[in-house]
Amino acid sequence: MKSTEEKKLRTEKHAMRLSFAGSAAFVAAEFVSFFMTGSHTILMDCLFDGVDLVLIGPFLLLIPFLYKPETERHPYGYGQVESLFIVIKYGVLLTVCVTTIILNIRLILSGGHMVKAEDVASFEIIITLGCLLVYLFLRYFSNKYASEIIRSELYAWKLDIFSSLGIAAAFLLTWFLKGTKADFLIPYMDPVVAIALTLSLLVEPVRAIHRNLKELLLFSAPKEVVEEVRGIAEEELSKYSCDITFLEVIRTGRKTWIEIYINSESDLVSVKHLAMANRAIYERLRGRFDQCYIDIIPDSAADAAEAEKEDEKNGQTCHSMAAQR
Repeated sequence: MKSTEEKKLRTEKHAMRLSFAGSAAFVAAEFVSFFMTGSHTILMDCLFDGVDLVLIGPFLLLIPFLYKPETERHPYGYGQVESLFIVIKYGVLLTVCVTTIILNIRLILSGGHMVKAEDVASFEIIITLGCLLVYLFLRYFSNKYASEIIRSELYAWKLDIFSSLGIAAAFLLTWFLKGTKADFLIPYMDPVVAIALTLSLLVEPVRAIHRNLKELLLFSAPKEVVEEVRGIAEEELSKYSCDITFLEVIRTGRKTWIEIYINSESDLVSVKHLAMANRAIYERLRGRFDQCYIDIIPDSAADAAEAEKEDEKNGQTCHSMAAQR
């Protein structure tokens, strides 16, 4: 394994272990706080963090496999396993979110329930400070290497920060409503805040599931990405009088596979020139993609089709000459 890959592996392991430890601490605190306050908002936070905690564990075991090279048995390496893991992770979170919304709607319809607003607000302020500390450490690791998984963890902790602040603000407002004409709203504040928090968490799981399902099924990369790769490849290959007949860009997890089929005007291609072109394309794309693999392949199918046309043309010429005789 190259030194750069080893550094990425260490960075990712450190980041995930930190996220695991932080999640474990906050899940325990939220679980205790839920039983003390009875707040469904805190329960929602606990469930969300608990699911994330359960799924971080298996991924810690998966990380080393993501750096293993492709083989004949695994032609795309283990990149698809990462995509599958993210789909499962966000699928479970999405299920938790939908279930929470349904339960809190039922709670509202049954008249809501009372919680000690000041206790919940104080707890959420403490949680906010703790989440901010973990987020800053993860941000430090992401500056070294921002993989899809580290980005998803950063997003989760960022959501925790803003959601905890929002919950604290909402329950402080509840405290100020006491004794006013609007105090009839107090029993509904906890389930309403829980639903609002859940709705804010729905967008990212849907996007991540859609994106990673496409990668899992080996769909082509977005059109703009393909055109960007094509422009760079055409520029480098034109130096050796080669034209692109077909280009394919596939992403699986953190890995990007680029296959470039070419033919040459002279019908001769230097292996050395192909290696130089491959290296030049890789150097220009390495900052754009995390792990990039490029194959430049002489297009024998295009050459065969062209040869067939040439044979047909020659056959027609011979037939014409025979007819003239």
